[in-house]
Amino acid sequence: MDSRAVGTTGVLVIAIIVVAIVAGVVGYFAAPPKIVEKEVPATPKTVEEAKQIVAPLGLTVMPKLKAAWIYVGPIGDYGWSHAHNMGRLYVDKKFDWLDTMYAESVSKANCKQYIENFIQQGCKLIFTTSFDHMYPTAEAADEHPDVIFFHCSGYIRKPNMGTYFAEFYQLYYLNGLMAGALTKTGKIGYVAAQPIPEVIRHINAFALGVKEVNPNATVHVRWLFAWYDPTKAREAAEALINEGCDVLAFTEDTPTVVSVCQEKYEEGKPVYVFAHYSPMLKYGPDVCVSGQLVHWEKIYEDIIIKVALGVYNTTNLENVDYWWMLKEGAVELGCDYGVPINPKLVPVLQQIKVKDKLTGQEMSVYDLVMLRLKQMSEEAPTFDPFTGPIYDQDGNLRVHPGERLGHDALWTMNWFVDNVVGTIPAGGGE
Repeated sequence: MDSRAVGTTGVLVIAIIVVAIVAGVVGYFAAPPKIVEKEVPATPKTVEEAKQIVAPLGLTVMPKLKAAWIYVGPIGDYGWSHAHNMGRLYVDKKFDWLDTMYAESVSKANCKQYIENFIQQGCKLIFTTSFDHMYPTAEAADEHPDVIFFHCSGYIRKPNMGTYFAEFYQLYYLNGLMAGALTKTGKIGYVAAQPIPEVIRHINAFALGVKEVNPNATVHVRWLFAWYDPTKAREAAEALINEGCDVLAFTEDTPTVVSVCQEKYEEGKPVYVFAHYSPMLKYGPDVCVSGQLVHWEKIYEDIIIKVALGVYNTTNLENVDYWWMLKEGAVELGCDYGVPINPKLVPVLQQIKVKDKLTGQEMSVYDLVMLRLKQMSEEAPTFDPFTGPIYDQDGNLRVHPGERLGHDALWTMNWFVDNVVGTIPAGGGE
C-alpha cells in the first residue's frame, strides 16, 4: 500500500491494523511485536474472521511457508498416498507463498529421520499421513516445539501437534446398501489392509448397509496386513470370489481388486465392486458400482490458511482434531468425481425395491441411497449408520436402541457387527 495516498491519521490507523494483522499472519514464524493500542483488532479465530479483517485493507501480505508431507506408500499407488499427494499439489498451486516437499513409501521405522531431514531443510509445517507414523511424529513434536505438526488418522495431540481425518464410514454404509441389493449369493467379500480401528469401523459401516437391505447377507473379511500390496490384493480378491462372493469392497491402495472384478466380468462371471479413495471407474467400467472419494485439499487448505494467519500456532493444537465428512465436503460418494453411481448400474438399483427402516415407505435402493446421502450431508445429520440397536458377532448389544456412537467409540472400535464373517487378529483395533 502506498502511504502517499492517505493522510497522516490514515497512515497511523492503517499501520496499527497492519501490525496487528502481520502479527497474526506471522504467527510462529517470528515473535510478533508488542501491541499496546486498545483499538487493535483481536487475533482472528477462524479463516472467515481473518478474511473479514484483511479484505478491507487490500492486503496481500503472506509469509513464505515451507511445508512437508510424509506418505506411507508411493504416490503412484492410486489410493491413499496418491490422494494425499493430490491435496498437496492443490495447495501448492493455489498459494504462491507456500513451498511444499514430500517423501513417499516411508515406513514407521524411517519416519522420524525423514521428519528431521525436512526440519533441517527449513520446514515449519509437517504432515504425516499414516497411522503408523503417529508415535514418531509425537516424538518429533516434543523435540521440536517450534515446528507445527499435523498427523492423519491418529489420536495423539500436543500443543504443536494436531490431528486430522477425512472420514469415510458414511460412504461405506451407502456402498453397503448397494452391495446388499446386488448380491445374488448372499456372500460379499472385503479385502482389508490392516486391523486398525479405521478399517474395522469401515467394514462395520459397510456391513450395516448390507444388512439394512439384505438381512441374510454376510460380509467375509480377508486381511492383507499391508496398505500397499497389489499381489496380495489380487490373491485375496480371487480367493473370496472362489468362495462364492459376488460383490467385493476393499481397503488397499491400488485399483487391483477393481481390475480383478472387471476381468471376471469379461470372462462371463460378473462380480460387482466398490472403489476406494480415488476414481477407479476406468478400471472397472462394467462392474465398479460406486465407492468413496476423498478431498484432502479441503482439509489441507483450511489448515494451511489458519497456520499462515496465526490462528494455529505451536501452543494451541492440543484440541485440534479434524473429523470431516460429507457435510464438510471432505468426502464424496462415487467411483469417479461427479458420478455417485455408475450410470450403467443405476437402472438395476432403481428396479430393486426395499422398505426404509425409519418410515416403512417402499422405495428403490437407488432412492434409499440418495435419501441417506442427503440426510448425512445436512449441517446436523438426521441419520447415522451407527445408531442402535447394533449387535456384535457374539450377540452382545453394543449400541442400544436410539443411541448413536460418538467419535471416541468409533475411533477405538475393535469389534465386528453380527453379519461380518472373520476375526480381528490379536492386537488389531489398538
